[in-house]
Amino acid sequence: MYTKYGRLLKNAFDGSTAIYFTYHANDWMMDRCVICKGNGLCGRPRCPILERFKAVETIPVSDNLFGASPPSVFVGRKGYPDIFAGPLVPPNVGDSEARQYDDPKELLKIGIDEVIGLRSRLVRSYARMDVKDAKAPKNPFLLTSQELAMAEVPVDTEVWFTKPVDVNVAFDGTLMPMGPAGEIKSITLAENPKVPGKVDYLVSDTDVLAADSIRELHRHDISQHHITRIFSIGLLGRERRLVPTRWSITAIDDMVGKMLLDDIRDYPEIRDIILFTSEKFGNYFEILLIPRCFSFELIEIWHPNSVWSEKLWIGSDREGHGGKKGYSSLAGGYYAARTAAVEYLHAIRRQASVFIVREILPDYWAPLGVWVIREAVRDALAGRGMRFDGVGGALSEMQTRIRTPHDRWRDKMQLLDECRFQRTLMEFL
Repeated sequence: MYTKYGRLLKNAFDGSTAIYFTYHANDWMMDRCVICKGNGLCGRPRCPILERFKAVETIPVSDNLFGASPPSVFVGRKGYPDIFAGPLVPPNVGDSEARQYDDPKELLKIGIDEVIGLRSRLVRSYARMDVKDAKAPKNPFLLTSQELAMAEVPVDTEVWFTKPVDVNVAFDGTLMPMGPAGEIKSITLAENPKVPGKVDYLVSDTDVLAADSIRELHRHDISQHHITRIFSIGLLGRERRLVPTRWSITAIDDMVGKMLLDDIRDYPEIRDIILFTSEKFGNYFEILLIPRCFSFELIEIWHPNSVWSEKLWIGSDREGHGGKKGYSSLAGGYYAARTAAVEYLHAIRRQASVFIVREILPDYWAPLGVWVIREAVRDALAGRGMRFDGVGGALSEMQTRIRTPHDRWRDKMQLLDECRFQRTLMEFL
């Protein structure tokens, strides 16, 4: 078997987004775990790295559970199109604290151990469904999950399982960690979910394309996390389907990024060279903006003994002014970083060439999901940044914080060299 093709995302609603990834299945070394991130591309029945985290303890749960869902739902991908889906509910948790279990902005404020502690208490309830069930939902478990997914605040939920749940913790490179899982016997929402008017309106309108609904929701400040949730559970578009959560996260990042770039390409360039920096959970980010038309480049440096990597691994990917062609070799992290960057440019109504270096240290000992990248870049860009007269000065400042020797990663910055050595039309005016 020389080449194997894996399809990471089916045509999402109305064919608006399709992401494909091609990989070689032979001769996989441990450093390529950085690319796989637990997806099983090596052919092993179990990921040897994820197996390390099975010792993480969580609370024992019986066959009955009552608590406030953050709100959150999960749609699996195994067996597609015949999959498992259902709400996530922490036991004996009230409304006031439930949001922290699933809100990326709240989770960003605490330590990695605390994130895993909270997420390991979040019980995944599931029932078997076909992805096409969302077209005309009759499954009562799906209807309840959809009702909960629309909510903007926690919802008291009671679940009965067919048997006591399996007590373990699931880790993944794209998704947040999740705790025990159990098959639903019955489920009840103990209160009426509070649904934003714009969400209710677009969910009810089956004549609007999914891409147009997402644009409208984003314009009305519905959080991306909320949009991903209702997209995944099959509540947007004309040809409605359940979309696995893993695929939905990247699909929404991609669609939001492209949507904002449609406007950004008409904006004037920024005036200064600006450098931002941020650190979250052992992930260090250097974000450099240069006054030019939009382009984007991400470099990832995985240190030995950080999650997924047993030796130094450096990867990069990029896109020019015309946009990304094909699926990124850096997977969902690329789109998460790009989303945060274009959100910033859209907010200041400017365009720029964006260069991000993400350095992952051993402190990042367990995978938390691509939300870490998106939120860390957003957090960095919320600061003032440092301004420089030239690119060389900005690079020198970056090198004082990046732990990897300059000669190991500098040649990965291909678009940056274009910025340094090509003169723009404005310089001649």
